Amino acid sequence: MSFGKNPHVVKAEAAEQKALCARDDMAREQAWREAAHRWERAAEREKDDKRRNFYTQNAEAARRSADAPPMEAQASEPAPVSATTVAATAEPADASSPKPRFVVLN
Repeated sequence: MSFGKNPHVVKAEAAEQKALCARDDMAREQAWREAAHRWERAAEREKDDKRRNFYTQNAEAARRSADAPPMEAQASEPAPVSATTVAATAEPADASSPKPRFVVLN
């Protein structure tokens, strides 16, 4: 662990990856809830307001994903690339703001 880094961010991202790779509904829900908990821990320890808000939004999104019904039909086929996906993954105008690692489409 390096100084100045929030270790809970890495743990939250790992929990999200685990949720995306989960094979059954219970494991998926549990992993999303764990990711939400880790994002909240990251937000609690963050001093920068922008990052704290970003981590809080990630926690809320993870909880929504845990409560959402599973999407088996969409899991078997790749998601289509739309203009919103491309716009959301583009570089932010402010270089100091945290960059999203993935996009959740509803």
